[in-house]
Amino acid sequence: MSQTNDAYVPPAHGDWETIPPAEAGFDAAKLQAAIDFAKAQESTWPRSFYYPDGRYVGLVEWNESGPWSEIVGPVRERGGPAGLILRGGRLVAEWGDTARADMTFSIAKSYIAVLAGLAVADGLIRDVDEPVGKTVDGPWFEGAQNAAITWRHLLQQSSEWQGEIFGKSDQVDHNRQIGPGADNSRKGERRALKPPGSHYEYNDVRVNLLAYCLLQRFRKPLPEVLRERIMDPIGASQGWEWQGYRNSSVEIDGRSVQSVPGGGHWGGGLFISARDHARLGLLVGRGGAWAGRELLSPAWVNDMLSPSPTLENYGYLWWLNRGAAARPNVPATAVFALGAGVNAIWLNPTQDLVAVLRWIDKSALDGFVDRMLAAAR
Repeated sequence: MSQTNDAYVPPAHGDWETIPPAEAGFDAAKLQAAIDFAKAQESTWPRSFYYPDGRYVGLVEWNESGPWSEIVGPVRERGGPAGLILRGGRLVAEWGDTARADMTFSIAKSYIAVLAGLAVADGLIRDVDEPVGKTVDGPWFEGAQNAAITWRHLLQQSSEWQGEIFGKSDQVDHNRQIGPGADNSRKGERRALKPPGSHYEYNDVRVNLLAYCLLQRFRKPLPEVLRERIMDPIGASQGWEWQGYRNSSVEIDGRSVQSVPGGGHWGGGLFISARDHARLGLLVGRGGAWAGRELLSPAWVNDMLSPSPTLENYGYLWWLNRGAAARPNVPATAVFALGAGVNAIWLNPTQDLVAVLRWIDKSALDGFVDRMLAAAR
């Protein structure tokens, strides 16, 4: 959906305009039932992110142990269930502490896709189908397995890259599954790699490699690029931050710069509020425009939200309601950014609808979406 010049956007400072549910096209009672459902389905993760026996939640969630499981980034206690719903950019509903900057896990991946779009617009990535090794120096793309890997492969998680970066091997996420009912009994077992572009695998090490490659192209910290080009223009708070690992600093043009990860798998990642997430969701849902200004190319947003050949319900680090995984009661145009815990930015551009969920149980996300859509007239 393209934004018109008179489309409402929330101010950077001051009150976020609200709209009654009925005026926004919702049945108020049904919408409240959806919110009550979300509030009652809090994540089972301990708020400290550590279980009483000292295990980190992510390692338990993904059945991870062994040589690459060390937590190397900061971890901070989370808040309680929170969220908000926007229609036409205005607040229809809000619950919990939506201004609290919490860890957001793999939603950070979707922000990396936004940064990749800026790199394309700047000519730093000349063609997403160009091998990454042509413009990123170092040993990362040497050898038969890695030389043919393109930017598109990294963005669609089909690169099959082999190696180690910041002390983490690609093998740590071999055979990884995600979502309710995921079987990670074989996670971390080495498997035979396939040609780049031919196999989808959710692999945090490879996403961290993509972030590092973008850092090499921008020649400045990714959080700095994101703040200047996206977050400040859309009026986000100054309270968000993107933390890397204690061993992920690299030298860029004579200064030490921290490379940031695509989640909180080993700590670190994007610490951000629900309200700031909602602004990013509104920007993407409106094709990259904000108050009549193009911050992100509409063509990039379209490509970012288009199905991948190796997984139809995945675009460039964004999830889609497509293919065998599509839910029939949910519009085909719906897309979402997803982080463990669960954290989600859910949007349907054709309805100018954005919802942000923080710390809802992973088994309840679909139930909330069903109830929210059932409340929409």
